[in-house]
Amino acid sequence: MDDQQEAASPDPLDRRAELSEFLRTRRAKLQPQDVGLPEFGRHRRVPGLRREELAQLAGVSVAYYTRLEQGNGRNVSAEVLDAIARALRLTDAEHAHLTHLARPARHKKKRRPARTQRVRTGLLYLLDSMEGIPAYVTGARSDILAWNPMAAAVFGDWGALPPGERNWALLVFLSPAYRDLFVNWDSKASDMVSYLRLYAGCHPEDPELSALVGELSVKSDEFRRLWATHNVKEKGHGTKLVRHPLAGDLTLSYETLNLPDDEEQHLVTYHAEPGSASAEGLRLLASWGADAGRRDLFDDVGRGPAGGR
Repeated sequence: MDDQQEAASPDPLDRRAELSEFLRTRRAKLQPQDVGLPEFGRHRRVPGLRREELAQLAGVSVAYYTRLEQGNGRNVSAEVLDAIARALRLTDAEHAHLTHLARPARHKKKRRPARTQRVRTGLLYLLDSMEGIPAYVTGARSDILAWNPMAAAVFGDWGALPPGERNWALLVFLSPAYRDLFVNWDSKASDMVSYLRLYAGCHPEDPELSALVGELSVKSDEFRRLWATHNVKEKGHGTKLVRHPLAGDLTLSYETLNLPDDEEQHLVTYHAEPGSASAEGLRLLASWGADAGRRDLFDDVGRGPAGGR
């Protein structure tokens, strides 16, 4: 990686900087009228609330809040963080992220080697038994760990990729074909970065995450812009519109299920409304079996000189 690329790569592992920027960006989103404060004067030097206004809402001194926003979260209490979260009107995911940044769990100084991500045999059997339902398992950093034939038919046969490239963030931001696959690509991209931000707050020592963020920041302007927003979001449920070359437009609802024995793994399933054209499209793909598996999505995947996590 050359000097220009290295300068463009953010360091997601600097917890003090992450805490500072997260608080600053959340504060910038609020206006005095949003929180019931009078607005004095039309010209404000900073966007959103001033530090003193936020401190007033949270019931802490300006000096205390300033130290916290400068990244000094040492000895901050859960009660103070709760008050600041309420003042900033944080979501549950944002509140959890703030807590992880300000009050990190204690870790042993000796870094443990990276743990190999494995999917339980029983879960693999479950995937294969889900006929007609696209389903897959993701792990840390949104790595794609396992999938069934229907997922391959809709989203691509990830088995055609090297294991190090089976990652949703890499595919969404570095493969032009995935821009066509997701009709609302902007929403998918924003969600992906928000998931990674949340993961970064919990796992700042993860070197693979640092490498992934650095690579994406160098290669994708969109990723770099979204990463700078410091938005965080839990994986949940919703609807995606997929444009399939064989089955046409598919409106698919997804559910994300957290696995009880591994907090980093998630089972994601997709389904269509019964009797809809999308449900018929899924039935069509299921009837084609392996012939419907998509490898065309990977024809243009190339990580270039900055690749090789």
